[in-house]
Amino acid sequence: MPGQEITIATKDGDFMGYLSLPASGSGPGVVVIQEIFGVNSFMREIADWLADQGYVALSPDLFWRLEPGIQLNDGSEEELQKAFDLYGRFHVDKGVDDIAATIAHLRTLEACSGKVGAVGFCLGGLLGYLTSARTDCDASVAYYGVNIDQKLDEASRISKPLLLHVAEKDQFVPPDAQKLVADGLAHNSYTTLHSYAGVDHGFARPSGQHYDPAATHLAHERTLDFFASHLRETKVS
Repeated sequence: MPGQEITIATKDGDFMGYLSLPASGSGPGVVVIQEIFGVNSFMREIADWLADQGYVALSPDLFWRLEPGIQLNDGSEEELQKAFDLYGRFHVDKGVDDIAATIAHLRTLEACSGKVGAVGFCLGGLLGYLTSARTDCDASVAYYGVNIDQKLDEASRISKPLLLHVAEKDQFVPPDAQKLVADGLAHNSYTTLHSYAGVDHGFARPSGQHYDPAATHLAHERTLDFFASHLRETKVS
């Protein structure tokens, strides 16, 4: 069934979230964390894809404090520059707070019949990592997260499963930063890291110039297996 825009209420204000429900009407929850382009068609497609897999997927508008409802793409230089401007002004800590509020909102929905996970891309990959460290999310996935190497002091706080998909040729995460992340998480039994040879940042975005179907298929397959293992549990009423 098609998704719909809903309102998520917080103490700082209300913001939009794109909600997509499975055909069955219920399932575990997943927060879909945006890239620097807002809750655009790609984020909505990811939410719909997860709903097709039986999850209650909710993608929150994390740029609402800057420009509510923004939807950009990487095909236009003007929109790309606007996306980087929003990214530069984005408050990461407030974003994690909004993700925590989205997790809490999902858990109030009658349709959410199990645990709640999160999956993020690019900026959302960093936020997925921080969601694992700072919130009560049951399982988190990060696709080509940026600047995780600068937040490794929070790795010891991760006590729920975390899956990271790393682009080996990521232009925004050089090899030394990738090694720092791998080494920094190596001794945390809750984390799993997969590196995808020869692919660049954004390899899972179909509209992007670095889209790689084979890497995307494998990463998505691993993500679904991960969520099936860690989220498929009916909540107690």
